[in-house]
Amino acid sequence: MNDASLDRMRAAVRDVADFPQPGIIFKDITPVLADGELFGLTIDALAEGLKEAGITKVMGIDARGFIFAGAVADRLGLGFIPVRKKGKLPWETVQVAYALEYGENVMEMHRDAVKPGERVWLIDDVLATGGTAAAAAGLVEQLGGVVAGMTFLIELGFLGGRAKLPVGVEVRGVLCY
Repeated sequence: MNDASLDRMRAAVRDVADFPQPGIIFKDITPVLADGELFGLTIDALAEGLKEAGITKVMGIDARGFIFAGAVADRLGLGFIPVRKKGKLPWETVQVAYALEYGENVMEMHRDAVKPGERVWLIDDVLATGGTAAAAAGLVEQLGGVVAGMTFLIELGFLGGRAKLPVGVEVRGVLCY
């Protein structure tokens, strides 16, 4: 990914103050999605180097992670695993409770989404405090899978989220703040 493309992505991400609650500055990626060329460049950046990673599936976290992970899975010709908030999946699930930077939640995935030994790459829009991504990794591990790595469109490095992620898992941030 060249610097000009990264600069275009960074310029398209807008800050929204006090969302979803006072004191939070939300990084809004919808302008990136609205520009077809920029969206394609973003998918290229997220998928970069993953063909060589030996993965079998791409995992995305509800909801914005679905957009990026689904597109990356399609680009790589791999399966997609949705990780959703509790009660949103129609079949038997495994679940994990986790802390957000502004609350708590429970996420789930189908219990047959990952087979033992399968290598999964997580794609999401933002790495903030790391709790959501760590919880998603825990779901893969519950089923005997391996989290090969994680890529985030935006990494909020000042929140220290990498420290909560599993040791030894490759972590990439496309745009780091």
